[in-house]
Amino acid sequence: MKSIESCTTLQELEALAETMDELKTDLEGTRLVFGDGNPQADLVIVGEAPGANEDKEGIPFVGRAGKLLTDILGAIQMDRSVVYIANILKHRPPENRNPSEDERQRSLPLLHKQLELIQPKMVLCLGKVSANTLLANCTALGELRSQAHPLMVGAHQTECWVTYHPAALLRNPNWKRPTWEDVQLVQKRYLELKCQPAIVQSS
Repeated sequence: MKSIESCTTLQELEALAETMDELKTDLEGTRLVFGDGNPQADLVIVGEAPGANEDKEGIPFVGRAGKLLTDILGAIQMDRSVVYIANILKHRPPENRNPSEDERQRSLPLLHKQLELIQPKMVLCLGKVSANTLLANCTALGELRSQAHPLMVGAHQTECWVTYHPAALLRNPNWKRPTWEDVQLVQKRYLELKCQPAIVQSS
């Protein structure tokens, strides 16, 4: 049987994810929401988990928060078609609750493999849950913002940036300004990294 590590393409990985019961345990989502966008993206955006709209369509960030994310990308002259978007969890948690630690850890190897296959130059985590899971820490979001965090995924070295989740901005409009400051930094760094080769660690 194929394993996560043996997958060599996102298509193979998605097909495997469809069969992974450990991703579905205690999750009510009826559809796998694997990811969407450019499989060779220099920027991967990582959220927390699918919501009702995402569960219905099988695509991440398609509800109100997704529209806001699209607008944020547009404000820095980026389109969803040039980035790749995924979540920590691939199935919707019951009642849109925060993903549990167990659910996050069961889903993390799949996200790691997605990043290893895409080999982005940078990752943007949306929200504390996403950031703490991917960076393996419990640091407050405010302390993670406005800086690059080194991230190793397999043999691929990249950097991780953190800002507020669009859903949080819908609840707290005062966070829109710091988010705008964050994404401007991300845009600047993205343009810098576009001119640099990817860093691969020797085995």
